Amino acid sequence: MTEPAASLLALPQALPPTLSGCAGTNRASASVARQIAANDDVAAIGLWLAEYHDSPHTFRSYRKEAERLLLWATQVRGKPVSSLTREDVIAYEAFLAQPPAAWCDAGLARRGEHRRLFAGPLADRSRRQALGILAGLFNYLVRAGYLAGSPFVLQRRRARRGTRRTIERYLDRALWEEVLRVVDGWPQDTARERQRYERVRWVLRFLYETALRAAEAAAANESDFQLLRGRWWLHTVGKGGVEGTIPLGDGLMEDFARYRRFHGLPAVPSGDGNIPAILGIAGRSSPLTPTAVYQIVKDTFRRVAETLQRQDEVKATRVRRASTHWLRHRGLNHKPPKFPSLQLQSIEQRI
Repeated sequence: MTEPAASLLALPQALPPTLSGCAGTNRASASVARQIAANDDVAAIGLWLAEYHDSPHTFRSYRKEAERLLLWATQVRGKPVSSLTREDVIAYEAFLAQPPAAWCDAGLARRGEHRRLFAGPLADRSRRQALGILAGLFNYLVRAGYLAGSPFVLQRRRARRGTRRTIERYLDRALWEEVLRVVDGWPQDTARERQRYERVRWVLRFLYETALRAAEAAAANESDFQLLRGRWWLHTVGKGGVEGTIPLGDGLMEDFARYRRFHGLPAVPSGDGNIPAILGIAGRSSPLTPTAVYQIVKDTFRRVAETLQRQDEVKATRVRRASTHWLRHRGLNHKPPKFPSLQLQSIEQRI
């Protein structure tokens, strides 16, 4: 287990014993029951990452933050991760707000030994997200009996008690309909343009109506569409292997039929077929990756924003920031036209 888990981290070189964490000052005492066999920081962090192997987007995000901290601790602070204190965490937060130019050089590769680790200083929200991910890492290692405690537990709570949390990362219905109108105006003069339009048209509506994660949408195939009691339902497997079903409206199934007919498939999905709900590029039957689904949506919002920029810069800026996750949030902010109680319940259970 230790070796494969350790290999999940892409480090430039093996760490010397003084930085490996074998003798970290925050390591749990020998009297604590250990839940993992890892005995150095890289192996322990790799094991934590392995818990997310079935969620590619989450895995990549968590690995990025773990690698940043590990390299900062050993190269800047000169100590292993398992020796970090509360003072180190405060210093690391300041580091994220203003990383040195050597860590942000656009001339460096995005992967490999000499790679760029930052595009630039992290905004407040990005810093909070990074520290939240790392707090989860340390909590895991404490529960595993690897660390004695977490320096993140002392972190000041920024939200006041009783403050209602609001979700801002979503497109209101008027702006969403404007996005669809812009996409409907895309050129369709060539076969490639028509193929691209039909794929974007379906992907947007599929994610919007179901509130699926990109990974769940990429994994869906026609056998997941089930006709029960005269109504179509979508079987899903979310984070942690949690299964659920989502009711599908007639409008979405008409959009699905249109997309399938465009690619020469029967309008009604087969209950025992394995054709992906979102076909590969140029209509290939091989499924897209979650990253590809995410990029399709991001590229669409970028193109729409370029069109909106001519009339409304505020709208363009908001659409440019949107992503697949914004379409998930829509489920909590737009009242579905059909089956409101069932739809919202299904979405909320999977968040």
